[in-house]
Amino acid sequence: MTVTDHPRYDTRLDRYVDSYAQRTNGMRVSAVRALFAVANRPEIVSLAGGMPNIKDLPLGDIADSMAEMIRTRGTQVMQYGSGQGEPELREQILDVMALEGIVAHPDDLVITAGSQQGLDLVTRIFCDPGDVVLAESPSYVGALGTFLSYQVEVVHVPSDDQGLDPVALVETIARVKAAGKRIKFLYTIPNYNNPSGVTQSARRRLDIVAACRAAGVLVVEDNPYGLLALDAEPIPAMRSAADDVIYLGSFSKTFAPGFRVGWVLAPHAVREKLVLAQESATLCPPVFSQFAISNYLANHDWKGQVVVFRDMYRGRRDAMLSALEEEMPPGTSWTRPAGGFFVWVTLPEGLDSQAMLPRGVDARVAFVPGSAFYADGQGARNVRLSFCFPPAERIEVGVQRFAEVVRRELDMMDIFGVHSPAPIEPHRPAGPGPDLS
Repeated sequence: MTVTDHPRYDTRLDRYVDSYAQRTNGMRVSAVRALFAVANRPEIVSLAGGMPNIKDLPLGDIADSMAEMIRTRGTQVMQYGSGQGEPELREQILDVMALEGIVAHPDDLVITAGSQQGLDLVTRIFCDPGDVVLAESPSYVGALGTFLSYQVEVVHVPSDDQGLDPVALVETIARVKAAGKRIKFLYTIPNYNNPSGVTQSARRRLDIVAACRAAGVLVVEDNPYGLLALDAEPIPAMRSAADDVIYLGSFSKTFAPGFRVGWVLAPHAVREKLVLAQESATLCPPVFSQFAISNYLANHDWKGQVVVFRDMYRGRRDAMLSALEEEMPPGTSWTRPAGGFFVWVTLPEGLDSQAMLPRGVDARVAFVPGSAFYADGQGARNVRLSFCFPPAERIEVGVQRFAEVVRRELDMMDIFGVHSPAPIEPHRPAGPGPDLS
């Protein structure tokens, strides 16, 4: 069975079931967003979502400057705009990318509704049903959902504690091509990978770009966390060493996600296609959000604010690592991220994180099972824990609860050789939940 001929499993209660396009077969519920209602309960410590903590922003000052912007430029900032994005903001983004060694021209930037839309546009213009996208192992759940919605086959490339393995990449490319399949691009998050927290070494970045160039495979570098280095200055981006890398950036982690502003830096010919795709999707990216971001960059110490975020996230990361060291049973291991939002936990042999999730909810802690970050069923022994949103004391409580769930699971394995049955969850009304991407 190919990626384009999956059978439908829609409910017959949907009167439109026979009318949907075949590509809707690839759409699936995000395992992270499925935790919305759970994470919204006050008694639950959520270590599941990647929601930034924006309480440390100078909200009063930002409100004043935006009010002034509306008073003086309201008819401009609330009007239609360019499909490529506002020139003023594109110029400012060059200064943001320069912190990671990128030299570019504003004409090669396309503003998007978050980097997620940028990834959607890139996939739309490059991928036909049945094409292959390579993705490091594990990979961002939102990217996997995008690829599958375009009926693309995702092939994972093994990674280790230095990120994607260049030798395994060469072998994977050769194997996929030998099978007669077309590889359209490699998707990678080199800085503080979501979900693993692992960072590609500088040497590997060069090796990966060289291997892909030799094989005629495009590289798509997704970098939402790049400036959130917690132990040292950021490693230069892959795009800083290779003009043919497509680079995805975002203000969601270094300012605020509610504005939904990201960008794509691409070679000129690709840029043209992206603008056409953007215009067909949205006519133009949200204009007010672009001016709001531009206003923030022009009138506030955004670089200083990034330092504030780094200091805050460093404390939360350290709290999680310390709690894991103190609480987790033997046989458990985890990554030690140098930045970003996430720690990747490997459970003792025989445990299944998806089966454990109901026990976690019952113990009042939320986490994301590792299988959500693979397209091929891997990740049963893995869990993504997020340290970005809860304060340190709540992180410690959450890890204690998570460790107790793991210990109980191990006890049941010792006694019965099987997982304990999932508790029956009482029905609770689902309220609005936070962004858990």
